[in-house]
Amino acid sequence: MSEAAVRNASALSGKASLKIILETALLTCAEPLPLSELKKLSDIAMSSHQMESLLGELAQDWQGRGVELIQVAGGWRFCAMAQMQPYLDRLNPQKPPRYSRAVLETLAIIAYHQPVTRGDIEEIRGVAVSSHILKTLETRGWIDVAGFRDTPGRPELFVTTTQLLDDLNLRTLQELPSLKEMGALIEQKG
Repeated sequence: MSEAAVRNASALSGKASLKIILETALLTCAEPLPLSELKKLSDIAMSSHQMESLLGELAQDWQGRGVELIQVAGGWRFCAMAQMQPYLDRLNPQKPPRYSRAVLETLAIIAYHQPVTRGDIEEIRGVAVSSHILKTLETRGWIDVAGFRDTPGRPELFVTTTQLLDDLNLRTLQELPSLKEMGALIEQKG
């Protein structure tokens, strides 16, 4: 921010100034910022409700533009509107990674039935789960081991991560499509 912009920001009301500060932080951070971090930007103590209200106003300020302020599991962030993606793809023509049906099915099973063991996944899918599939999902940061089932062999319990929700622009797992809708989507892709 230029010196003039900083002077202008400080001359504005505290609320308007804080909105500019929040906007700057959110636009320059690659990762979502949780409320606890955003509240540190204020010179006065703010409740979570007050901060969320201010973020809601900021989101409204950005309506009708190519980017939007959204809340995801990891906090708040700006992201491109879906209809802008074809244009952004022209700047970076790399194709996003494509995942096999087995990887996506395994991820869906974990997301919808968590916590699950490898044996649970194999029982639902009806085939063995390769270590490579689980490693791919762990490397991507989409699943993690949350503990061990208290049964013989103490198998690992897999759960999804906040990173998965952030990558899908979701706040909670309840925002995922229903199993019925997901099944229809998989059949269309298959």
